[in-house]
Amino acid sequence: MKIIIIGCGKVGLTLAELLSAEKHDVVLIDESSQKLSSIPEELDALRILGNGASVNIQQEAGVEEADLLIAVTGSDELNLLCCLIAKKAGNCHTIARVRNPIYNKEIGFIKEKLGISMIINPELTAATEISRLLRFPSAIKIDTFAKGRVELLKFRIKPEFHLNNMPVSQIGSHTNSDILICAVERGDLIAIPDGNFILQDNDLLSIIASPQNASTFFKHIGFKTGQVKNAMIVGGGKLGYYTANLLQAMNINVRIVENNRDRCEQLSVLLPDSTIIYGDGTDKQLLLEEGLSEAESFLTLTGLDEENILLSLFAKANSNAKLITKVTKIAFTEIINNLDIGSVIYPKHLTADYILQYVRAMSNSIGSNVETLYQILDGRAEALEFAIHDTSAVTDIPLAELKLKSNLLIGSINRKGKTWIPRGQDTIQVGDTVIIVTTQKGLGDILDILRK
Repeated sequence: MKIIIIGCGKVGLTLAELLSAEKHDVVLIDESSQKLSSIPEELDALRILGNGASVNIQQEAGVEEADLLIAVTGSDELNLLCCLIAKKAGNCHTIARVRNPIYNKEIGFIKEKLGISMIINPELTAATEISRLLRFPSAIKIDTFAKGRVELLKFRIKPEFHLNNMPVSQIGSHTNSDILICAVERGDLIAIPDGNFILQDNDLLSIIASPQNASTFFKHIGFKTGQVKNAMIVGGGKLGYYTANLLQAMNINVRIVENNRDRCEQLSVLLPDSTIIYGDGTDKQLLLEEGLSEAESFLTLTGLDEENILLSLFAKANSNAKLITKVTKIAFTEIINNLDIGSVIYPKHLTADYILQYVRAMSNSIGSNVETLYQILDGRAEALEFAIHDTSAVTDIPLAELKLKSNLLIGSINRKGKTWIPRGQDTIQVGDTVIIVTTQKGLGDILDILRK
């Protein structure tokens, strides 16, 4: 497909790299010559200097032949205008990044009246993920499928769980729970394990299970499963606001530390049920006086990655709180993963995942459709949910007889509201949704799981 991306910030560049790797024809537009010149030379994309809302610039980029235009500049209004012009000039699909809370309640109206295919709000998306994590604080990361009936949860094995040196095949019977271990991270090793794989303490495990079975599993190994009762948030920006708003609805007591007095006054009006504290979030004494040592969760959501990481390390040493750390830059992922700072939230990655999911859905045959897509294991694997619309080479055949690609697992089948971990004699049927976990990148159709 031909895809035009307007805005070469972190999200735009991440999208360009992902889409170019999937062999799409990518065009990048930005008003900053410095941003365009800093794009890696190995990125296979046409670069155009100019205002993405200009009809002439869009025509130069080939909007008449484009399948999709994605506007991810720093301005909500400019993104919407770019999409509106693209619809008129080229009649392509359009995606706009819109972050201002003012527009949040008007998304449906904006999409319908302006004809925009998708609106993505990185902060709201990240806040939703944070709320899931605080609902189930045992996990480092939680991704949901099948409208919440299935979860992909990531956690680290600790000695007190008594899973060291245990084969994967024995986990279900040992914990009396129906779960599937779909990925293991051990240092530089990434594995889609078979039943003979031996687990070790400190491994990062990703499991697929229903919420009930996940809860049974975590209770058996001694992990906390109930949602937190209170949260301390450092940083009252858009992400802090969206997160607090969701946590209030979950009856979680929220305290926000913000160093801008005007913003504190705004938040006190927007979040009347939260406690807003005017102060420096890096003031260790302030955090302790405001109850850090008793906090059940501690969220560092400022605009500075270094500050967020240091604050989480301080909280780790001074509390038993569930830690959530926002990170914007993705260049130091390997270093960050070695730090014990709880769940790390990358809003840019989340945004890219949702847009990539939409692009895959556009590319599909009518036989199946990508309903959900997550980049997992630091982008080295994917978890996808396919909706099965038609009979094909994968339907009505026992899974054991399918010639599946290597490093690929069928993690779950959802049929008429019932969800289970499939076995060899189970079959995929029309109407099912199926979850696939694989290191094979670029799957766009359910038939792509088969060896050719």
